[in-house]
Amino acid sequence: MSKRRLPIGIQTFRKIREQNCYYVDKTAYIRRLLDEGTHYFLSRPRRFGKSLFLDTLKEVFEGNEPLFGGLYIHDRWEWSVRHPVLRLSFGSGNFKEPGYVEANLMAQLDAVERRTGVASDYASGPERFAHLLEELHDQAGQPVAVLIDEYDKPILDALEVPETARANRDFLRGLYAVIKDRDAHVRFAFITGVSKFSKVSLFSGLNNLKDITLDARYSAICGYTDPDLDRVFAPELSGLDRDQIRAWYNGYRWLGDEKVYNPFDILLLFDRREFAAYWFETGTPTFLIETLFKRRVSSLALGQMEGSSELLATFDVDDMATEALLFQTGYLTITAEENLGDERLYRLGYPNREVRQSLNRSLLRYLVRDATRQMANSVRLYRLLEANDFAGLETLFHAFFASIPYEWYVNNDIAGYEGYYASVFYSYFAGLGLDIVVEDSTSHGRSDMAVVFNDHVYLFEFKVVELASAGAAMAQLKARRYADKYRALGQPIYLIGVEFSKDTRNVAAFDVECA
Repeated sequence: MSKRRLPIGIQTFRKIREQNCYYVDKTAYIRRLLDEGTHYFLSRPRRFGKSLFLDTLKEVFEGNEPLFGGLYIHDRWEWSVRHPVLRLSFGSGNFKEPGYVEANLMAQLDAVERRTGVASDYASGPERFAHLLEELHDQAGQPVAVLIDEYDKPILDALEVPETARANRDFLRGLYAVIKDRDAHVRFAFITGVSKFSKVSLFSGLNNLKDITLDARYSAICGYTDPDLDRVFAPELSGLDRDQIRAWYNGYRWLGDEKVYNPFDILLLFDRREFAAYWFETGTPTFLIETLFKRRVSSLALGQMEGSSELLATFDVDDMATEALLFQTGYLTITAEENLGDERLYRLGYPNREVRQSLNRSLLRYLVRDATRQMANSVRLYRLLEANDFAGLETLFHAFFASIPYEWYVNNDIAGYEGYYASVFYSYFAGLGLDIVVEDSTSHGRSDMAVVFNDHVYLFEFKVVELASAGAAMAQLKARRYADKYRALGQPIYLIGVEFSKDTRNVAAFDVECA
């Protein structure tokens, strides 16, 4: 198989096909969608290929058969029947500005009317949208395919200005209700975005919308699977460690058996031939980081959250569950599920190394407020761990805690909170991309943190104490024999008991023993 062009930044199906780019065939999903319903909603994180999927749908409905040669749908669609397509996207614009969302919509409808020759005297967006559906249907003799991309961006962009976010949400609710009201003129509707706003808040007028976000049959509708990499991108894999690719970028899961890669990461990896946090670096999650700190969410808890299907769908301007926020934006994914009576419970965790490492670095940067110092601390930590310099480690963390302003503790009301102190340790180690297990279960209990690095095992126990050097952390490490689980590895094992003082808000004891 010869190399093709990498479709980096290309969201147009026609360009991909005509410019001989790599393409992972998603048209089997289109055929299934057409067979099983007419109105769909899909939530996926940013840069997962939603826009390309919508553009592929557009080409199918417009009957552009030559583009689909060799693809699944080619012999399974009646190409002589062509449907008008009304496509909207809210991917760009300043939606924090009051009233901008309506101006943006009107500009998009202007463009559709110019292109199709449909004239309208309506002065409001929803009415013009309804009129267009009717006229396009009459004009073509076939009902319309409605495709809406980034339906939620006008709300998400304005979350820091809640009154504008609510106004944008209410305006969009009226717009999307038109699809249900003009159902006789709609052949197919597909709405995509990052978040899943509740039907009550945004889709109350579109109650026939089928949500396939957590439908196992569509788990890989966006993203690349392992077989996709082996089959489609085989010419690009030479010289890259396959296991390392999985560790860095695989792991996103929306039920079903398949895990997927973010396409953006994979394409840039193949282009630059080095591992980096490509997806994470395209969007600074400032709002997310601030929300986590405001809600006092420990970084240790991030990789082991739980939520019901209802909770993961709880998302509105004034009601954003932490679990839903992290899951819908792609910083956590479903790692396991179980039924508890009539309730489906999902366990959430980091999808891969890129997200775990980068999110924890961002958390640290928010604390330190000095990127240069934070990076220097991380480099120092790595060097000290390489040398097993435990005295140096104690000094490093003592200096770090001492540098955090007193006002930070007061404003966040977390002084003496064991999970907070431990989370700082965790974020530093996770930010280095090390192999870490939090609350590692053994037959005698759970150790707070286990780190496997450089053929050594480090077992941590954290305690908040009244008096310095009380020895409680080390005593628990020994009494519960946490080291037994790791003896089979044949590697040196170190027990590290870390104690924090409520009074000094710093490391009070840092005890190390070989197990």
